[in-house]
Amino acid sequence: MIGNHDVARPASRYRLDEGFTPQTVSRLIALGDRDAEAGARRARAAALVLLALPGSAYIYQGEELGLPEVTDIGDGARQDPRFFRTKGEFPGRDGCRVPLPWSGTLPPFGFSSEHAAAAPWLPQPAAWAEYTVEAELKDPRSMLSLYRDALDLRRAGIGLGDGPFEWIDAEPTTLAFRRGADFISITNFAAHSLALPQGAELILGSEELVDGKLPSDSTAWLRPQHEPTENPNTKRKARQ
Repeated sequence: MIGNHDVARPASRYRLDEGFTPQTVSRLIALGDRDAEAGARRARAAALVLLALPGSAYIYQGEELGLPEVTDIGDGARQDPRFFRTKGEFPGRDGCRVPLPWSGTLPPFGFSSEHAAAAPWLPQPAAWAEYTVEAELKDPRSMLSLYRDALDLRRAGIGLGDGPFEWIDAEPTTLAFRRGADFISITNFAAHSLALPQGAELILGSEELVDGKLPSDSTAWLRPQHEPTENPNTKRKARQ
């Protein structure tokens, strides 16, 4: 898994070039809206890495929508005991626990009935209208569409799940591994685009290729090209 209910959401956390610490949420609050696109791109890349690895894949609710960490929850609305124990020094984990947006253009986005006696336990940002399941299902380039496409491929029997696994030697800015003979996952961490193996077929990418190359902060699922198998009968005739 790449996230859970105790850490800032990947789409926001990956805006920082560092691991998670107790100060991460405070750093994201100070960061404001900067580097939001980079965080979302990295979260898309990480999703494909997760779903290509061996074994079961655990997806924390909201990751499939690319939800960002909610950093503007008022002190009066916070619920996390960590916030109260530290007297506000650490904002706590409420930002990754905000209820999911399902449909519509206004909170509570279908999470609860418009006739509900109370609002959800944490406030949803108005900007989440673009992250609803309803909205993302209409967008073939959305995070939800990416997850659905990847999960369909996992179920299609292309060698993922509990299949074999082998690391591929690559540059330090590249993460590459093979799952059996017909599947390769490549992630590009470099600041420049990466040339893909010659003849490989793109199965799925977290971003579109640029001039046939994998952009920075992106993952590609590939079907490698195989060398043609030599027919022994042809070799025998050639010797004659």
